[in-house]
Amino acid sequence: MQFKNWVSYGVCVLFSGSAVAQSGIKPQDTQPATGFNLRVDTTLVQIPVAVTDSLNRFVLGLQKEDFHLFEDTVEQTVAHFSGEDAPLSVGLVFDESGSMDYKLRTSQAAVVQFLKTLNADDEAFLVEFSDTAKLSVEFTARTGEIQDALKNAKPGGLTAMLDGINLALHEMKKAKNSRKAIVIVSDGGDNHSQYTASQIESLVREADVQIYAMGVFEPSLPIGLSAEEVSGPKLLSEISTQTGGRAFSAALTSDLPSVAARIAVELRNQYVLGYYPKNQTRDGKYRHVEVKLAQPKGVSALKAHWRLGYYAPSQ
Repeated sequence: MQFKNWVSYGVCVLFSGSAVAQSGIKPQDTQPATGFNLRVDTTLVQIPVAVTDSLNRFVLGLQKEDFHLFEDTVEQTVAHFSGEDAPLSVGLVFDESGSMDYKLRTSQAAVVQFLKTLNADDEAFLVEFSDTAKLSVEFTARTGEIQDALKNAKPGGLTAMLDGINLALHEMKKAKNSRKAIVIVSDGGDNHSQYTASQIESLVREADVQIYAMGVFEPSLPIGLSAEEVSGPKLLSEISTQTGGRAFSAALTSDLPSVAARIAVELRNQYVLGYYPKNQTRDGKYRHVEVKLAQPKGVSALKAHWRLGYYAPSQ
């Protein structure tokens, strides 16, 4: 997706008089945003949902009645609803392999742009990868530490992206905030990981985190590119989508700071739907989740992005 397709990334659509905080929803229905992550606490399931219109602008001010939520095709009752911002725990997974080369400096600038959007109560860590993955900066609220670490980055070596994601998932278990997100900056061309794509896709389905990707892809035809580089965009998209996140492409490296801003805006403009599953079986099986939106009159077609499912508690 090139920048020209979503130049209005910073614009949000807000229905007049229906902001969530002032919508008249009963107190028991509007809970403070304890996290935009998916988690099962006793029997409560929380689903983060981002809503955009046909111009890819975020739509705010929707009410609980505008959402219909299904688990394995059975409609659920939305018991808790929130559209408020809350502190974030973010993991940055940064590609320094040889394939990044001339893309590296702009990628660093994109990360700096993203870090500027974090609030005082947010925290972040940095994982860097090339031949291997390493945790360069542990969770910190001092984003300058991450910027300083990235200044020393030099492109070289192969690409262990999947190992980098695995390391980030492990580090995310130390998060203090319940809203969690991993942001990957890479061309997606993994060719040196110990973990396979199927193993990582299984892990992210279980993880309590949304994954976003800033994809740095070649603008030309894939002549001379490796099979891993050609498949990179698809791999990043598959990993991100199933967590309720998204992969954004930058065919031009100059688009990267705008991609970073887009991801930051999306993380700050989400709804949280909480429900108690009608299926109370504690079988540890994967439950598919679907969100449908009521279409308000006079508004262009709305589109929702959400986590595609979760694992039920086991005995």
